[in-house]
Amino acid sequence: MKCSCPEGGGKKNVIGCAAVEKRLSFAPLATSKRAEIMDQSSDEEEPRTFVQVLSDKYNTENFPYGQGIGVVVLPSPPGSPVKDRLFLPSVLVLNECGIKKAGNRSDIATFCAHVIELDLSYNELHDWAEICTIVSNIPHLDFLNLSMNPLSGVELEPCMAEVFTRVRRLVLINTHVSWDTVHTLTRNTPELVELFLCLNDYDAVSQSRTACPSLRLLQITDNHLRDWAEVRKFGLMYPSLSTLVLANNSVERVGDTREALQRLFPNLRSINLNNSGLSKWEDIERLNFLPKLQELKVKGLPLLQPYTTQERRSLLLAQLPNVLVLNGGAVSDSEREDAERFFIRYYQDCPEQERPESHSLPRYHELVSKYGQLAPLADVDLSPRCTMVDVRWGDRVEAVSLRLEQTVGDLKKQLRALLQLPANSIRLFYINREMCSMFGPEELKCGCRALHSYSIRDGDEILVVPKVKSRCSSSDL
Repeated sequence: MKCSCPEGGGKKNVIGCAAVEKRLSFAPLATSKRAEIMDQSSDEEEPRTFVQVLSDKYNTENFPYGQGIGVVVLPSPPGSPVKDRLFLPSVLVLNECGIKKAGNRSDIATFCAHVIELDLSYNELHDWAEICTIVSNIPHLDFLNLSMNPLSGVELEPCMAEVFTRVRRLVLINTHVSWDTVHTLTRNTPELVELFLCLNDYDAVSQSRTACPSLRLLQITDNHLRDWAEVRKFGLMYPSLSTLVLANNSVERVGDTREALQRLFPNLRSINLNNSGLSKWEDIERLNFLPKLQELKVKGLPLLQPYTTQERRSLLLAQLPNVLVLNGGAVSDSEREDAERFFIRYYQDCPEQERPESHSLPRYHELVSKYGQLAPLADVDLSPRCTMVDVRWGDRVEAVSLRLEQTVGDLKKQLRALLQLPANSIRLFYINREMCSMFGPEELKCGCRALHSYSIRDGDEILVVPKVKSRCSSSDL
């Protein structure tokens, strides 16, 4: 499963999987929510444990019809918070519960023998020993979300990290864990495929000496990374990386050669650079050096601000021939050809130095050799058309300018002001001066019909005739 952080200016979402997003319980109000939980927990005599919360949430009173998997618990000593029977699903969501401690190991092992996903976000876990106690007693744990727990300045000892061996998806959003702890975790999770490190205030990357060859997705949005020298470290640490989400970092350039990018990111298929600081077309061109890149997100770049929405997409597509999905939209063959032709026309009249090309990738010349020099597109005027007609009312004739996109009803309103008559007391007839001898006048009956559908031309005539009210009396019979 994949998941994506914000693509545009807010720090809200976590590149695309709704199922994982539901489990992340990730919101921008982490600070106020945590403060609220701390205020509540501070009034309690004893810190809440994982076991207590589990027992309270999944007891038979809350699940009287046996939802989930039944877990029989041995008789508990007097005063124990453990219920006699719990109904636990394999996906446990215990976010915002004020958990600070693990609780009894044997109870965790009894409860969680079948659990594969665990959401502990928005709790008060600040000791890795307590977290390790929980994890070590969940033998099949695949997904672990520790987001919004206060783990800043708390280091994970390497000897304790072995309990994370089976974890494949790890979420550490807004925990401010150190890079040393991150590396300790990745060294001890040989099957880790997804790692989320958003909102941790990283402005640099501490490189691990040990690579994590299993990692496929790295989500590190909403940090403070600026220098490409920091980004390239991800390629060295995670050689199998397929998806890299860097949205809402101020990365200013893509600063590697073709050979370096091919070596650093040989498997990268998707990269999200939304709201980064890229300001030169050369940086876009260098993305072509990523040998397997197929999906790209680059909204909110300073580079693209001067262009319209359509110009942005066309200019990007023309310079990224291997990208199949751009900013979330699939690219068809016809759209790519239109974009490449647009690119030629856009720059063919520009001075050479203004064309967006580098010495290593003369894209403009490549496209010209493919399509040849293109003639400018015809300038089609799509503005509303007007025509001059004679409006005849009895012996009175007035030259009137008609907007042909307006309706017959609109015309009656216009003539009401001109003739000072109510619109519902007149009938209108259109007279085509060239064809009137053959067809005669045509009454304009349908009030919602547009005037252009009558093919009205300059010099034609509109005849205004008063409505005749038919009256019937007994003398007529």
